Amino acid sequence: MRIQRDLVLMVAAVGCASAYCQETIVVRPQEIDDVLVNPGIGFMTFQRFNGDKLNQDKKWTEGYPIVYQPFSGSLDNENHPMTSLAYFRVYWKFLEPARGQYRFDLLDNALKTAGQRNQTLLLRFAPYGTGADNDVPDWYRAMLGPEKEGEKKLPVGKWRTDPEDPRYVEHFGGMVRAMGKRYDGHPLLESVDLAIVGAWGEGAGSEQLTRKTREALVDSYLDAFKKTDLIMLLTDEKTNKYGLSKRNVGWRVDCLGDMGGFSKTWCHMCDYYPQAIINFGMKDAWQKAPVSLEVCWVVQHWKDMGWDVDYIIDQSLKWHISSFNGKSSAVPKEWWPQVNRWLKRMGYRLVLRKFTCRGTVKPGADLGCTSWWENKGVAPCYHPFRLALRLKSHERSIILPTGADIRTWFPGDSLYDGAVTIPADAPPGQYELQLGILDQQTDRPRVKLAIAGVDAEGWYKLGTLRIQK
Repeated sequence: MRIQRDLVLMVAAVGCASAYCQETIVVRPQEIDDVLVNPGIGFMTFQRFNGDKLNQDKKWTEGYPIVYQPFSGSLDNENHPMTSLAYFRVYWKFLEPARGQYRFDLLDNALKTAGQRNQTLLLRFAPYGTGADNDVPDWYRAMLGPEKEGEKKLPVGKWRTDPEDPRYVEHFGGMVRAMGKRYDGHPLLESVDLAIVGAWGEGAGSEQLTRKTREALVDSYLDAFKKTDLIMLLTDEKTNKYGLSKRNVGWRVDCLGDMGGFSKTWCHMCDYYPQAIINFGMKDAWQKAPVSLEVCWVVQHWKDMGWDVDYIIDQSLKWHISSFNGKSSAVPKEWWPQVNRWLKRMGYRLVLRKFTCRGTVKPGADLGCTSWWENKGVAPCYHPFRLALRLKSHERSIILPTGADIRTWFPGDSLYDGAVTIPADAPPGQYELQLGILDQQTDRPRVKLAIAGVDAEGWYKLGTLRIQK
């Protein structure tokens, strides 16, 4: 056995009944402890992108068109983790300023910029906010009549228009369907929040909707976004269970970390989220779709209030968090060790424990392999990235996708045993055997593994394979 800098490689002689002894490659990679930036997981920027300046103090903006900052060329985030995700929350008012006329350019620019900053985009279409400048669209307000300030006529204080009016389903739902028609399955669109009512789209009062209205609003998303992941607000039993009955949806909350900021006798972390996750049917939703959680206020507020960050982190991990929106605010410098611990568990973290295959193979023959993996995160990867082998020599590079479905690699151990076929025209000779998890649309590695031995292209060296006539 020979110990290399980046892995432990064992080559054993077996099966000597043939004219030559057939070697077996056995690889036990060295695990690393680095924070990994991988697709779909970790912190995210909010109304901003990698390389942008953060929000100042404990303030943030949301719902308005993004004000783009000059880009310095660096993707580094000062006092904030590097991330693969950006989040854009925009009010209906700005998406549809005139009836049936949509500002697709707002989303086109956000998606394009996210791609340029090595990020994918999460979206929420919020029906309205609470201020004078973030009401429903002007044309819709004119259709309904003026909003009467100070007179609470609606059954829920955070409603600014009655969702039971059939025009709400027609027009808000119609906007959602128009967005889905254009963007469903876009390679840079990570997920869409299933937001239907309430200020900021947070779902206040959804339990008071009639069945007809509830299902029509939820269906506007389910029908429009069949390829892109949908994430439901944790709102009420009827809404959440209806969404889950139709397809796999994830869930999110917008007040992670609240340990008593609204009341001395009640808080989201102890008195709402643990119960609602179970009662609303969301306990096992993480197995098929992502859990994405948002900070209550900002992380600095947690510290100022003296809340236990380790408790908050551990609860989110118990709930199988994949991503976290800290509202593009700074991480308190004293809490970086806790945040790094969080990042190493959030979502998926794949460790290749053992890989074996024959050391020699003939052109046109199958190359069988076995592999043992450990997911040290708290959730699977929800993207159908392709596990592939690559044979590389000075003259040629041969990529051989496997049949593995990494979406089934839940926390803990997984096995993949399979075979790839060597091309019949592959020239004989020695090849470096490599492994990678590739993007759906390209032949480039997309997922970083928690093992040593990666090259500049993102491939992991396994050993030397000989193609022999």
